[in-house]
Amino acid sequence: MAKYSKKAEDKIHKVLREYKEGDLKSSSGRKVTSRKQAIAIGISEARESGAKVPAKKSSRKKAAAKKSSR
Repeated sequence: MAKYSKKAEDKIHKVLREYKEGDLKSSSGRKVTSRKQAIAIGISEARESGAKVPAKKSSRKKAAAKKSSR
């Protein structure tokens, strides 16, 4: 099973805290109201900062499809 690095966990935790306080905003500037969206934002920010985060599911499916078609 894929693991998140400590740096990634800290980033996600920080974003979730912002969400609970009501301070988290999406890229469009609107307030985030969904917990799932808050987690996705945290994972995205962790990925951008270079933390070890598992690959996106959609990209895993595409890679598996390419591998099997060879």
